[in-house]
Amino acid sequence: MITLRKSAERGYADHGWLKSFHSFSFADYHDPRHMGVGNLRVINEDRIAPGTGFGTHGHRDMEIVSYVLEGALAHADSMGNGSLAGGAGGGAASVIRPGDVQRMSAGTGVRHSEFNHAADATTHFLQIWILPTKTGIEPGYEQKHFDAQSKRGRLVTVASPDGREGSVTVHADALLRAGLFSGEEHAELALDPARITYVHLVRGSLRVNDRQLHAGDAVRLDRENRLSLEGGEDAEVLVFDLAP
Repeated sequence: MITLRKSAERGYADHGWLKSFHSFSFADYHDPRHMGVGNLRVINEDRIAPGTGFGTHGHRDMEIVSYVLEGALAHADSMGNGSLAGGAGGGAASVIRPGDVQRMSAGTGVRHSEFNHAADATTHFLQIWILPTKTGIEPGYEQKHFDAQSKRGRLVTVASPDGREGSVTVHADALLRAGLFSGEEHAELALDPARITYVHLVRGSLRVNDRQLHAGDAVRLDRENRLSLEGGEDAEVLVFDLAP
């Protein structure tokens, strides 16, 4: 079974400094029909205005993945990344740029901030939350870069439970792949019909199992054994393999 979710059906919040589309119920947006998919709880498409950002706040018992599309996102946390915990800290790993995938395991509790320090550029990124397989773990942080060429015309594993293929390691029964498709580029993937596949089109247009998707659209695949991606026009896509 294939279920289409159009971009315009998502929740939306405009806070001035932050404009955010919510794929699932989040904050003031609540829709009992869209509380998440499997163990995937949040996909927020956020745009942060120049010189603004999320102040220091806390999380616990959640795997949080950030995927930057445009601009840069400065990260600081109570684990010592960036400068939140005091001291010099930081370095390259405290700034997330296009192609970077950041994983933060909130575990027993972590405080962090995210900021767009640019004077004239908006930061556009996806914030993804996945339920962990075990609560109360030690908080952790990981960041890796996946260049455009590595994702060109194929699906690359960027997050997984075991760090396979150089991906970041999430403490969750979930796997995330990313790909770029244009023109004749295409990909097929065998699916386990006992699991849930969720495809979110980040930008461009793409045919997913013969369904036409445009930026912000998504499809959920239940009891399907094949995924087909083709007919892309400047498409960037995320494919989630999720526990039911």
